[in-house]
Amino acid sequence: MRHTLPIAPQFYVTAPQPCPYLDGRMERKLFTALQGDHSEQLNDALSKQGFRRSQNVLYRPSCAECSACLSARIRVADFKPSKSQRRTIRRNPNLRREATSPWATEEQYALFRAYLDQRHADGGMADMDIFEFAAMIEETPVRSRVVEYADHDGDERALRAVCLTDMLDDGLSMVYSFYDPAASASSLGTYVILDHIEIAREAGLPYVYLGYWVAGSTKMGYKARFSSLEVYHGGRWKDIGDPADYSSDTHPLSTDPIAEQVARISLPDTRPTSAM
Repeated sequence: MRHTLPIAPQFYVTAPQPCPYLDGRMERKLFTALQGDHSEQLNDALSKQGFRRSQNVLYRPSCAECSACLSARIRVADFKPSKSQRRTIRRNPNLRREATSPWATEEQYALFRAYLDQRHADGGMADMDIFEFAAMIEETPVRSRVVEYADHDGDERALRAVCLTDMLDDGLSMVYSFYDPAASASSLGTYVILDHIEIAREAGLPYVYLGYWVAGSTKMGYKARFSSLEVYHGGRWKDIGDPADYSSDTHPLSTDPIAEQVARISLPDTRPTSAM
């Protein structure tokens, strides 16, 4: 099934498949290829409209009867950590941030496998081998970094967490993160988000994009615990307010027809400017 705009890119719809967040649901995605000379502009523009990147694809949920998945981002200037989040920072005094180019290592993959086996053994990535992992990290047509968090104790270094991060024109997009499941008391997932907020603050970027918050999903509930959280809902970004106000109920009219969705997508102007 294919839908096109008068200008590139082309948009497609995936076949329905089981939803990883809500039992008994079927998910469907609207997506387009991310390639060519204007990949960064397209990534910037569509990220502001609720899309996410996976390798060289940009996608957004477009389920037939469910609209529980909402893209979420933190307003950096207004963010204030909670007491528990401040404790998380104090709990990890030996962690050091090390930002590198998007290059996969065996050390990263070992941590990734431990994370999946403990946290997401039945997820869609459970069977990912080291070559597929390398593709996830390295196949990026935009400005990306791998941000590693290592525990340093004297001359000893132990990798504890990793985040693949895209640099957008208005923020940081946390594409995928994973961490040591044996260090659950350290709240490493929360720590990585808090540190990305600090990176964005230092860089003067207004937002940190967290991916999707899903009403009714316990897996995604942690995102609503960050202050100054916005969700992309009804074609615009707004403060999340009370998470309990959002419903995960299905409804046959909850999602607009694909053609209407595509027609409302704003694309970047990539026409060359003429010299005066």
